[in-house]
Amino acid sequence: MKDEAGEASPSQLIDAKIKGLDDWRGETLARVRALIRQADPEVVEEWKWRGVPVWSHAGMICTGETYKTAVKLTFAKGASLEDPSGLFNSSLEGNTRRAIDIHEGDKIDDEALKAIIRAAVALNTSKRARLQP
Repeated sequence: MKDEAGEASPSQLIDAKIKGLDDWRGETLARVRALIRQADPEVVEEWKWRGVPVWSHAGMICTGETYKTAVKLTFAKGASLEDPSGLFNSSLEGNTRRAIDIHEGDKIDDEALKAIIRAAVALNTSKRARLQP
């Protein structure tokens, strides 16, 4: 669905990006997108920084960047999230963000990823609730 100016919606832009990646990266990005939507049916899809899918709910949850050798899910507040399954494997030195690099052939732990998504949403919504009078 296009907006009043005839621009594609963020979801349409993400669809086009997935379709344009006609290899394992497109399949992987589509799969993690589906898992994000399952974990949080109220998630908002955004398109930022000239071509990066972003998922938000009361604040940014994560981005979905694609590189030649990885699909990277960067969690804006990942350092504040529990990761009992050890999914975070990149950007571990930062004080705020954490990322999951998924390489060709990697198996995605669906339930662990959905748990991190839900934890990110809970963190975002708890912070917003504390800020309101």
